[in-house]
Amino acid sequence: MFYGKDLRLRAIEREDIPRFLRWFNDPEVRQFVVMHEPLSRAKEEKWFEEHLSRADEIILAIEVLVEDEWTHIGNIGLHRIDLKNRTAVLGIVIGEKNFWGQGYGREAIRVLLRYAFFELGLNRVELETFEFNTRAIRCYEALGFKKVGVRRRAFFRDGKFHNLILMDLLAEEFDGPTDHKARKNSSTLTPA
Repeated sequence: MFYGKDLRLRAIEREDIPRFLRWFNDPEVRQFVVMHEPLSRAKEEKWFEEHLSRADEIILAIEVLVEDEWTHIGNIGLHRIDLKNRTAVLGIVIGEKNFWGQGYGREAIRVLLRYAFFELGLNRVELETFEFNTRAIRCYEALGFKKVGVRRRAFFRDGKFHNLILMDLLAEEFDGPTDHKARKNSSTLTPA
């Protein structure tokens, strides 16, 4: 597991699937992700099985401590990991809406970036977000991500086309811990 301030990231489990279904079948949550149709349990179970054999992605559950119990509030991942070119694509969803706007997404991204840059040795992490997702854009910019492009009218939602904003962060731009001890303590991998 990887630990951050007031949260931890752990491997996703088959038992998490009912939570994924609830999140991704909620139109309010789904508006910020690329999926556009209701999600079936069979489709999500198939995705989970396929995910287990993929070597080019890491998807982790975001958990926060609520009344002395770890509560799963979302997922975060590195996708299309390319170890030759040392790049990956970041994805995140906070599915539990009562945890929106409390900084958990930002801290989860910070923890995952430490792993990406200091453990995997990646040089660049990129992402795409919708132009209307201003809360996410502010979060990414606060972490150091730069807008590097726009895919114009690339996404159709609610009867109209929207731009996708392309952002990236280079390892040397990441404001992570500078000393080895802080680095080790901020993103520790321990057995589950």
